[in-house]
Amino acid sequence: MQQKDTNQSVIQVEGLGKTYPPHFTALKNIKLTIKRGEIFALLGPNGAGKTTLISIICGITNPTSGRVLVNDKNIISDFRATRAMIGLVPQELTTDAFESVWATVSFTRGLFGKKPNPVHIEKILKQLSLWDKKDNKIMTLSGGMKRRVLIAKALSHEPEILFLDEPTAGVDVELRKDMWALVRGLQETGVTIILTTHYIEEAEEMADRIGIINKGELILVEEKASLMQKLGKKQLSLELQKPLKQIPRALDDFDLELANDGNCLIYTYDTTAKQTGITALLSELGETDIKFKDLSTSKSSLEDIFVNLVKETT
Repeated sequence: MQQKDTNQSVIQVEGLGKTYPPHFTALKNIKLTIKRGEIFALLGPNGAGKTTLISIICGITNPTSGRVLVNDKNIISDFRATRAMIGLVPQELTTDAFESVWATVSFTRGLFGKKPNPVHIEKILKQLSLWDKKDNKIMTLSGGMKRRVLIAKALSHEPEILFLDEPTAGVDVELRKDMWALVRGLQETGVTIILTTHYIEEAEEMADRIGIINKGELILVEEKASLMQKLGKKQLSLELQKPLKQIPRALDDFDLELANDGNCLIYTYDTTAKQTGITALLSELGETDIKFKDLSTSKSSLEDIFVNLVKETT
């Protein structure tokens, strides 16, 4: 497996569009480059186009316009070659209910023209804590275990690229932690991982880059650290000794709001500015005889940023 090299692109999406009859536009002119070896998180509300985009890149759905290249090969004209590079864990729990875990994972490997490799299948099942279930029929497994089988199937043919569409939906916390440990391990071996998730804290923890899609348009693609720095805001919360009915005019120069029935004054400031304005604010509070008994700071999460961006484009 190739080692991580984020200077290379592994997927190129060029001017991608998808329209369903009669007039529903699911994707609009999507342009995106996925770097080799990165974890890329695609976020967006329900119906934003996440699954449609993944389906086109994986060759399941044909685009109306544009093209997708995987390792410089066209996903349509070079379907067999490109699809063999990709593993997909779909959102839906679709499995061969009457087959055993071992049989269905081994069979999936064969679908991609790979020779049998019991050692590889055993390794995957052990990594996913499925080894003791290898002879069980899939219909007897819990929802979380079925989700693990889907991941095992996606990894059976040793893909370079792994798509995870809501991989931890309906999975308990313990299984979720195991899955993310597996994802980190795959990235270390050079696998490129693209995921969609409703658990934004997972994207905040795991992803190298974030893409946000809304109403079929890719509204932002950014390095996670850069995004947090540019769009993340800090807030200073001041617990007042006496409640305020309104903010005094003398404090108009500060981005302030009252909360908790006037008992809390919240100051929002830019973390990238040379001066936060906190010193000036505290001085002005003294001048206006506003006293506080406690203060605390908090920083915007990725979820806050995501919600604000989607609101702006709605």
